[in-house]
Amino acid sequence: MQSFGAELVEHGRDFDEAKEQAIRIASERGLEYAPSFHRDFVIGVATYAHELFSAVDDLDVVYVPIGLGSGICGLIGTRDALGLKTKIVGVVSEAANAYFRSFTAGRVVETNSALTFADGMAVRVPDPTALEVIRKGAERVVEVSDDEIAEAIRNLYTATHNCAEGAGAAALAALCKERSRLQGRRVAAILTGQNIDRVWMQNVLAGITPDVFAVTGRLHGGIAQ
Repeated sequence: MQSFGAELVEHGRDFDEAKEQAIRIASERGLEYAPSFHRDFVIGVATYAHELFSAVDDLDVVYVPIGLGSGICGLIGTRDALGLKTKIVGVVSEAANAYFRSFTAGRVVETNSALTFADGMAVRVPDPTALEVIRKGAERVVEVSDDEIAEAIRNLYTATHNCAEGAGAAALAALCKERSRLQGRRVAAILTGQNIDRVWMQNVLAGITPDVFAVTGRLHGGIAQ
């Protein structure tokens, strides 16, 4: 991002603290804040859902990771628009399970931390609008461990030569975890991204699950050193 001339501000211990700072900066400078969950954004990411449902007929279940909720909401909206019966299962990390808790409780439940190396899912504060869509349209939300996510990254790399970040591999991790209940069913798993740190990828391929505590231990004053 910096090499393309962007001003990069690193702030806070996680996504939610960075989001709050971005909102403050936008207000102070008179900038347009681009939220991570927005109707237009959901419509945009829903195009991959349309591509999936157009390419693969009669899907019984689709597993999709939940960050702030755009991807799963796009899937739900597209499925409903196409009149399909496909069940959609959201996936979160056990270490960042705010959406799992919120889905179960029927209301927004914040968590104190989101210490997972699947940083695309490291959200402590669910979006209320996204949660409403998920509660109405998702079959359920399941949790996976960081070890299971790391194994899914290795499986994707070995079997398909695809590089996946933690959040990108979470859907496959959940599918593998629930494979016994999926026998004879037509299932898809969404691979949402490849933005994994090189050292983390090296560790994962070596059979090691990245230690997010070691990473956060190198933070000082909320700014990455």
